Formats: sequence, C-alpha cells, structure tokens
Amino acid sequence: MQTAIVGLPMVGKTSLFTILTGVHEAARIGSLEARVGVTKVPDARLDALAKIFDPPKITFATVEYLDFPAISKESLRDPKYLSSLRVVDALAHVLRVFESDTVPHEAGSVDPIRDFEDVEMELILSDLVVVEKRIERLHKELKKGKNVEFEKELDLLERIKVELEANRAVRVLDLSDEDEKRIRGFQFLSQKPMLCVLNLGEEDASRMAEVEEKYRTGPFAGRKGTAVTAICGKIEAELAELPKEDAAEYLKSYGLHESALERLIAATYSLLGLMSFLTAGETEVRAWTIPMNSTAQKAAGAIHSDFEKKFIRAETVNWKLLVDHNGYPGLREKGLLRLEGKEYIVKDGDVLVIRHS
Repeated sequence: MQTAIVGLPMVGKTSLFTILTGVHEAARIGSLEARVGVTKVPDARLDALAKIFDPPKITFATVEYLDFPAISKESLRDPKYLSSLRVVDALAHVLRVFESDTVPHEAGSVDPIRDFEDVEMELILSDLVVVEKRIERLHKELKKGKNVEFEKELDLLERIKVELEANRAVRVLDLSDEDEKRIRGFQFLSQKPMLCVLNLGEEDASRMAEVEEKYRTGPFAGRKGTAVTAICGKIEAELAELPKEDAAEYLKSYGLHESALERLIAATYSLLGLMSFLTAGETEVRAWTIPMNSTAQKAAGAIHSDFEKKFIRAETVNWKLLVDHNGYPGLREKGLLRLEGKEYIVKDGDVLVIRHS
C-alpha cells in the first residue's frame, strides 16, 4: 500500500514522513522527486501470537510512504512528479493548523480549509487537462466510424468534465463498477482517497481528539472518500527519537493513547476499506492486508495464487481465542477451530490455516 504525503510548503509534510518512517534527510533543493520510506504496521496481535508459537520470523504488514515536494502548478506539470503521484493508493494531505512566528505561511496566514481547497483545485485542474485531451482524441476516433466502447467512454468523460469544471473532485461521483473500470487507467488525482492530516501546535496537543472531531463533523463532513486525523508534528517528531516505553509515557502526559503512526495507519486502512488477517505457526507469524468483506478464497490468494485456485477449506479462529487457549491443540480439544468454505467473509483479526489441493 502506497500513501503519498502532500501539501503546501511549510506545513510539516517532511516532519510527518520522518515520524512515520524514521527516515532523516536534508531538505530537498531543486528536486521534484519523492522520497520513499517503508514502515511496519504496528500490530499487538502478532506480538501476542509470537509468544505462543515462538517462530524465527515475525512479518508485519507494511505501508510505503512517499514524501512529495510541495504541490504547485509547476510540480503538476512535471511528468516525473505526476507519474509517481498517480500510482499511489491514497493521499495524506498535511494541513497546517499550528501558528508560528518563526515558520511563515506562504499565504501570510494559517487557514487549513483554504489550503485544502487550493491543493484540491490543483488536483482537479490536472485531471481536467487529462479529460479534455482524451475527449478530443475520442472525437477523432469516432469520426472514423462507430465504436460502442468509445461512445460509452466519451459519455462518461463528458460527465466527469462537467463535475471537474464545477470544481468537484472525481472521488465525489457515484460511479458504477463498470464506470470505475473504464476510467481506472487514467489514475485521476482527484479520485484518490484523501486523508486530511491536521498538524496542530503543541498548545493544542491535549485537545487533539476534540479538534479532529470539530473538523470531521464541520468542514469535512459528508465529503466522499475523505477522512480526517490529527497529529502534533513538533511533539511526535520528538517522540520518534525516544525509546518505546519513554514515548508511551510522554504520550500519556498529553492525554494521547496512540502514536501518530498508529493513528495515521488506522485512519488510512479505514479510508481504503482495508483490514488484516493473520497466519500463525512455528515457522512464521504474519499479517496479511486485504480489502474488507473479502472471502476466504480471496484471502488465500493474498498468501499465494495457487492457494486461491486450489482452495478447499480454511481453518479459522479469532486471534484472541488462539492466544487464550495457548495454541491450536487447546482449540481443537474444545471444538473452537471452525472449518469455513470459500464464501466465508474473513474478519479483521481472523487467524487462517488454508487447506488446498
């Protein structure tokens, strides 16, 4: 899963990237290339299962973060910048809420909603250019002769063009599965799920949940494909340098129960409709990321394509039951290990053992 960290200059994008990935580098000068960092998805369930099975290998799910230079008209004309941004799964848009005399805002004042709309407008305009070029091409193709597929695509793109010209993002449109498939190749920027990351000042750290809720139910309420979370970049950058136990104590002193990493990943998973199932044994304990409402057969395919093709059954149990009964033998004794078929909908935290031919 790839998430692009985007935003205007001086909002805290690179600080967030460092908090999430631990990657420290000097600021870019004259480069439009994204920096890449991979982080493990924290999962206490894996740690608990590892105590039972003591495997030589524990494999956490991972998220790839890309720290992009500030979005602008110039950057969105750069082919390298655009091609890197188009392939990501989601955008984490850092919005500056903190005030600072030493860190000037390019617009002269702090206004996160204005900043959100400015960046959203740049994404929309970039998509509009793509749509207009494709419509022009389709008109030329249709002059050569009738083509039902081209006609359907043209109708859809004309509809999208109307929305973009009205300054509405592609993500707010209600599209059928067929329409989604038809435009998938365009990788529209304004169609990407958007996580708005409010970067608060130190004085607001203890009110983080309150501020987050204020924006979620206020300016961002009802926006399709958009979610809201909050961080305090200054504090949480300091926490990233501390040992885990010290960081936890520091968090508590601000009334926070999870790190920025945990909050951001949870919000991204929710926005993208993702979850994790687990596999556990003496050789490895591992988390696998799949879409919510996936069947057992589809989940098996996440492990190996052959498992999906030759799927027979999945032995299934919730991770907590497996831990509480100290492994599979205790579950089998009490008949708590279920056999599920290919249409079983896998739940977050299920531990699966795949049976296949």
